[in-house]
Amino acid sequence: MGLLETVFVRNNLIVAFAAVGAVMWVSYFVADKLTKGRIHGSAIAIALGLIAAYFGGIVTGGDKGVADLTLLGGIGLMGGGMLRDFAIVSTAFGVQLSELKKAGVAGVVSIFAGVLVSFIVGALVAVIFGYTDPVAITTIGAGAVTYIVGPVTGEAIGASGDVITLSVAAGLIKSILVMIGTPLVAKSIGLNNPQSAMVFGGLMGTTSGVAAGLAATDPKLVPYGAMTATFYTGVGCLLGPSLLFLAVSIIFQ
Repeated sequence: MGLLETVFVRNNLIVAFAAVGAVMWVSYFVADKLTKGRIHGSAIAIALGLIAAYFGGIVTGGDKGVADLTLLGGIGLMGGGMLRDFAIVSTAFGVQLSELKKAGVAGVVSIFAGVLVSFIVGALVAVIFGYTDPVAITTIGAGAVTYIVGPVTGEAIGASGDVITLSVAAGLIKSILVMIGTPLVAKSIGLNNPQSAMVFGGLMGTTSGVAAGLAATDPKLVPYGAMTATFYTGVGCLLGPSLLFLAVSIIFQ
C-alpha cells in the first residue's frame, strides 16, 4: 500500500486526469439516463466538482478544495490557470472568422449584446447583495456571462478565491437554466433554423447550455448555436478584464 501511495503521489497529475475522467463518465451517464440529455453532463460534472471542493476544504481545513488532499494534489495543477487558459485559447483557434460572417450582422450584434446584458445583470445582483468593490462586481458580472469568463476575469484583475467561486456558481446556474429552458421556449421564439440558432447562441453564450438545449430541441441546430457561443466566450474574456472592469471602476471608484 505504501508503494502504491508513493507512485500515485509522485504521478498526481495523471491521477488527477483519471479522477476527472471518472467524474465526467459518471456525469454524462447520469445526464443521459436520468435527465434524458436535458441537463448536459458538463453541468453535472461542474456541480460535482464544486461539492467535492467544499467537502475537501472541510476535511483538510485548507483553501484549495480536493487539491489539499495529497493523493489529489494534481488537481491543483490541472485546474490551475495555465491549463484552463490553454483550453480556452485552443478552442478559440478552432473557430474560423469566416464562419461567423454566415450569421450576418444579427449574429455579431447578438454576441456583444449577450455579453453586455449578462454582465450588467450579474453586476447588479452583486451590488444588490452588498458588493461595492469594483473587482468583485466585475468578476461576478463576468461569471454571469459564462463560468469560464468569470474565473478568467477574476484571475486577471486580482479577485479573491471566494469571489471567483461565486462567479463560477453564477455561470453554472445560467448554463443549467439555458439547458432546461431552451426546448420549452424554442417554438415561441422561432428557434427552428440555423440563423436563429446562431443568434440564440450569441445571446446566451454559455456553450454547454446552448449545445445541450439545442440538442434537446433539434440536434441539427447544435453546431450553429455552439459556433457563436464560442465567439461569445472569447469576447467575454477580452472585454471582462478590460473595458467592463474599467467601466465598473469608474462607477464605483
